[in-house]
Amino acid sequence: MFTNWHRPLLVNTLLMLGLAVASAVGILVDDRTLLGDPIWLKPLKFGLAFALYSGTLSWLLSTLTRGRRTGWWMGTLFAVAAFAEVAAITLQAARGTFSHFNTSTDPITLLATQIFTNGVAALFLLQLAIVVLVLFQRGGDRALMRAVRWGLALATIGMIVPVYWMATEIHQRTVVDANGAEIVMYQSHDVGAGGDFRVPHFIGLHAIQVLLLVVFASRRLDERNRARLVTTAALGCTALLAVSVVATGAGF
Repeated sequence: MFTNWHRPLLVNTLLMLGLAVASAVGILVDDRTLLGDPIWLKPLKFGLAFALYSGTLSWLLSTLTRGRRTGWWMGTLFAVAAFAEVAAITLQAARGTFSHFNTSTDPITLLATQIFTNGVAALFLLQLAIVVLVLFQRGGDRALMRAVRWGLALATIGMIVPVYWMATEIHQRTVVDANGAEIVMYQSHDVGAGGDFRVPHFIGLHAIQVLLLVVFASRRLDERNRARLVTTAALGCTALLAVSVVATGAGF
């Protein structure tokens, strides 16, 4: 089943699933916390999220009819950037300190910050390149292509959302890590009085999985009705993303 899937992304998917399992165990056996949450909660969430998205891209790139070699390299670079990003998050969690927005000047945190900064930029640019590559594909199942194109577009918007608010909403604060050390954070996930940009970020990134599930669930319908159903689901996902962005900006 997986023989034609993009291998580096597939390996990354398995590694992320392994991290998720290890992090779940960590939550059970390690009682350290960051801002009230188990220190292994963030690696667990990132492991699951990147496993889901890497797996989707691994399958998607195997379906390309044009630019397959270019797609292979894009997927490989995406896998490397994703692995580095999550590895840095996991390392900081193991150290009992914050991975994002941390102003500490110890060598490990400085390295992690560089990985986050460069990794986010790389993931975003590679995502855009994959979107462009998919737009040049022709033929194939109409419902499936519509789900992929719309889903990747929403995922790209989902990546842009945090960047916008991180540039416009500054919430510097001093917090205490799991080691009892005071850490100055130059930013947070908060927007306004109570909004959290992680909500639209999540909705945008994972809309493609919802649309692919719609394609799978409607496989017994004719192509025209399947395409219409995907369009309806895509409009719903777009509306949900738009509402979440507005609600986040309003501080809800």
